Amino acid sequence: MKGIGEEKGTSEELPLGYYGFCAIGGMLSAGASHVAITPLDVLKVNMQVHPIKYQSIGTCFTSLLREEGPSAFWRGWAGKFFGYGMQGACRFGLYEYFKKVYSDVLVDQNKSLIFFVSSASAEVIANVALCPFEAIKVRVQAQPHFAKGLADGFPKLYMTEGVRGLYRGLIPLWGRNLPFSMVMFSTFEHSVDLLYRKIMQRRKEDCSKVQQLGVTCLAGYAAGSVGSIISNPADNIVASLNNKKANSLKEAVRRIGLVNLFTRSLPIRILLVGPVVTMQWFFYDVIKVLNGLPTSGHVSKIDKAEKIHS
Repeated sequence: MKGIGEEKGTSEELPLGYYGFCAIGGMLSAGASHVAITPLDVLKVNMQVHPIKYQSIGTCFTSLLREEGPSAFWRGWAGKFFGYGMQGACRFGLYEYFKKVYSDVLVDQNKSLIFFVSSASAEVIANVALCPFEAIKVRVQAQPHFAKGLADGFPKLYMTEGVRGLYRGLIPLWGRNLPFSMVMFSTFEHSVDLLYRKIMQRRKEDCSKVQQLGVTCLAGYAAGSVGSIISNPADNIVASLNNKKANSLKEAVRRIGLVNLFTRSLPIRILLVGPVVTMQWFFYDVIKVLNGLPTSGHVSKIDKAEKIHS
């Protein structure tokens, strides 16, 4: 039985190779796209950790540039590349795998349920891989005297706080990334379906590769923007815990405040997450296309009434 969105040349014919390509594509696309937006991430983290000092994007940018120079905006790039690269490999590769597994098990269930449980299962594992890198990245970006980067930050954090320090933010990270991933993948899948059925009004196979990648970008931006709003409260908590602004989840929520959980750094997070998710999906599908695989996204059967008649 074929899983949701399976097409010729996917997991049925390449049970190992297909998922391997998806993992490699996810690793390269996530790692590269996150490195590209490192300056924006530095601004976001500093606004979250030092909200009194940095009350806007403009003041944060000018203050960091004046006090620490241009190099400040690239702090933590190594942690982002390796950490989010590993997360991307697990997130995309395991999502495709779990989508096949759950579509075989949850026969005749709503597609959204399969998208949710597949992305959640993949994200649980992906965040275990990401968490140590995220802990170091956040400290390097918000505490310039902590370490220069991943090479000296990792042993320093491990020697002073052990494994607990590396995984201090795992539960908030799950709280941030599980809803984000579930909403992001489901929004992407439904956006792809909507774009082909209502806008393109053609089967994916009948569209050119350029058109297919255009659909990927539009669906990717929608997915990233919606996901960033859902996960913003947990993102603020992760930054607070990793910089010891609070010692527990409850204390972090109390210190930040309920309204600030949802609004603090939200504009820059939308500005950051929307394009980065778009880039991830684009690079991911380009890698798939170059290897002869179909672009991502499940498309329901297009009825005759939805097609454009010549």
